[in-house]
Amino acid sequence: MASFKTERCSGLADREIIRLSLDDMEYFACLVLKYETRLLGYIKKISQSDQDEAEDILQEAFIKIWKNLNGYDPRLTLESWIFRIVHNETISFWRKKTSYSKDNVVSVDDDRIKALIAAEDIDPDDGDNMIKLIEDILPLLKLEYREVLILKYLEDKSYQEISDILKIPEGTVATRINRAKKSFRQLATGKFDNSIFK
Repeated sequence: MASFKTERCSGLADREIIRLSLDDMEYFACLVLKYETRLLGYIKKISQSDQDEAEDILQEAFIKIWKNLNGYDPRLTLESWIFRIVHNETISFWRKKTSYSKDNVVSVDDDRIKALIAAEDIDPDDGDNMIKLIEDILPLLKLEYREVLILKYLEDKSYQEISDILKIPEGTVATRINRAKKSFRQLATGKFDNSIFK
C-alpha cells in the first residue's frame, strides 16, 4: 500500500495534492509521505520530546491540517502553512512540559560559538559543526529564541518563511534571531542571565 501511495504521489506539486485531497482523501497520504520525516525532526528539536511524543503531536497536527485543508491560505507556501500548524501543535504540547533549569550547562568550543554569533548564514563548510552546536544548546534557550534558531539554521527557512510560520513580522524575526544569538553566546560561555531562561 505504501509503494502504491508513493507512486500516486510521484511528481505531484503541493497545490495539486491539495486539490486531489479535497476530492479523494487517499491523496492526503501524499502530504504525509512528503513532510512526515522533516516534521518529526522539527517537533523533536523544538519540544525536546521523544519519538512517541513527537509522533502523537504530528498525528494531531495532521488531523488539524486535514480538517483545515479547505481553509489553506494560498498566499503562503503549503510548506509554511503546514509548519505553522505543526508549530502551534508542538507549542501547545511543549507548554505542558517542565521547564529546563539554568544548571544545564553545556561546555563547547569558543571558536565555534564565535563563528555562530558572527554568522548571518551558516558557511556550508561549517554547517555540520554549527548544527551540532545549536542542537546542544537549544534545550537551554527560551522557546521564542529556540524556535527562530531551529527554523533559520536547522530548517533553513528564510526570514519571510519564519514570519509566515510564527505569524510575526520579518523585523521581529530579525530581532529574535539577534537576541537568540546573544543568549546562545551567554549560555554557552557560562555568563548566565536569568532573562534568557523560560
